[in-house]
Amino acid sequence: MLGNPIYSITPFSLLDYPDKSACILWYAGCNMRCVYCYNPEIVLGKGSMTFSETITFLNARRGLLDAVVFSGGECLIHKNISRQIQTVKSMGFLVKIDTNGSNPEVLETLVQNKLVDFVALDYKAIEKKFMGITQSNLFRQFERSFDVLLDHKIKFEIRTTFHSALISIDEINEMIRYLKEKHYVGNYYIQNFRNASKTIKKLPHSIPLSDKKIANNNSIKISFR
Repeated sequence: MLGNPIYSITPFSLLDYPDKSACILWYAGCNMRCVYCYNPEIVLGKGSMTFSETITFLNARRGLLDAVVFSGGECLIHKNISRQIQTVKSMGFLVKIDTNGSNPEVLETLVQNKLVDFVALDYKAIEKKFMGITQSNLFRQFERSFDVLLDHKIKFEIRTTFHSALISIDEINEMIRYLKEKHYVGNYYIQNFRNASKTIKKLPHSIPLSDKKIANNNSIKISFR
């Protein structure tokens, strides 16, 4: 990716890093085109802030923020992302990454070098639905990223956006079975689609999913957002 990488900054959040105050760096561009994406202006747009401007912003908030969230778009597609994360980490901030899992090599390098404290990994769909929802052929990369996080025992969560016209209840249950087969025991967040949102593709009204329709399990904590 060329040009300025960062689209915008959310200066303060208590929701995006568990139990921590954080700011969010929204990186422009993405290698997926998820039809339900809430951030088409970020995915399809260009960055407006340089990284040096971001460091100036962070320097002014030392002692006020606990963490920095690298999000997007897809932050890990950017050429200098590892160096940028290292810089932020050296400033004393905790680092969280929001990722679609499409760059397992970059993710593994960051984890091995202890530059990341927490990861949110998007589980877009079962394999046969992955292309239709993401407009990409990156399911294997997602699987490798999942394995990286499992192997290194880093703190992470899995999350899925649910739209009733795109993912069935049976498929959600299949996704839960997949997580269990991988011996995942963390949090699985199901994010019900927010109707009337601006998205990459125009979508019909979605019927929210409730926990009453999900198969019982004892190893994975399922929560709704």
